[in-house]
Amino acid sequence: MLRLEKLVKTYRTGDQALKSVDLNVPKGQVVALIGPSGAGKSTLIRCINRLVEPTSGKVWLGDTELTHLGAGALRRERRRMGMIFQEYALVERLTVMENVLSGRLGYVGFWRSFARRFPQSDVDEAFRLLDRVGLLGMADKRADELSGGQRQRVGICRALIQNPALLLVDEPTASLDPKTSRQIMRLICELCAERGLAAIINIHDVALAQMFVARVIGLRFGAIEFDGAPEALTPDVLTRIYGEEDWQATIRKVDEDEAEASATAEAVA
Repeated sequence: MLRLEKLVKTYRTGDQALKSVDLNVPKGQVVALIGPSGAGKSTLIRCINRLVEPTSGKVWLGDTELTHLGAGALRRERRRMGMIFQEYALVERLTVMENVLSGRLGYVGFWRSFARRFPQSDVDEAFRLLDRVGLLGMADKRADELSGGQRQRVGICRALIQNPALLLVDEPTASLDPKTSRQIMRLICELCAERGLAAIINIHDVALAQMFVARVIGLRFGAIEFDGAPEALTPDVLTRIYGEEDWQATIRKVDEDEAEASATAEAVA
C-alpha cells in the first residue's frame, strides 16, 4: 500500500529531518509513529503527501510513485490520502456538514464547490459518517460551537468522505483530555478496520500507542530506531528512542488501563 524508499529531508539550514527512511505499510495496517519532539514524525507524514517536499528518495502509494508527480496528478493522488490534523483545521464559521463536505472538494468542480452544491450522494455519505461518529444531531452546528473531541470527529469524517486508501494522522489527541483521547484513538482504529484503511498516526502518548495499535515505529533524529509490536517497547527500547526516564511506570500504566477497561466491560456485560 505505502512504501518509502531512502526518504531524506534536509532543510536549507542544513538540518536533516529525515535520514534515508525505508518503510512499508500494508493495506489495513494502523501504525503509530512515536519519538521525541524534533525526531521527524510530522515531517515524515507531510513528505508522504508532499505538503513538505522530500529532498530525495521515493514515496509509493500502491503502484504510483508520488515524489515526481506534477501538480495536477499530485492533486488527484491526494484524494487517496486523508489527513487528520492536531488542530482540527476546520473552518470555524461553517457548519459541521459544510466542513465534512469540504473533503469532497477534490472531486467536484470549482463553481459547484464555491456554491456549496454537492451531489446528493455526497450529502448522504456525510450524514452516514456523522451518524457513525455520534454527531448526527450536530450537522447544522457551527464548528466554533463544538468541543475539542467533537471537532476531531468532524475532522475524521472530512478525511473519510474522500474515500481514501491511506490516513495520515498528525497528533490527533494532543489537545484532548485523557478520556476523549482514548475515544478518538479507538474510533480511528475501528474505522480503519471497518474500511480496510492503512494509517500512520503520529502520536506523543506512548501509552495510547501501546493500547490501540499492532505496530509501533520509533523515530530518533530522523531515523527509525524501532519497528515492532507494542509489547516489545521495553524500558531499554524507550530509552534508546527518548533517552533516560522511568519507563517502567509507563508500561505499568498501560497494564492498569487495560485491566480497568476489562473490568468495565465485564460490569456492563
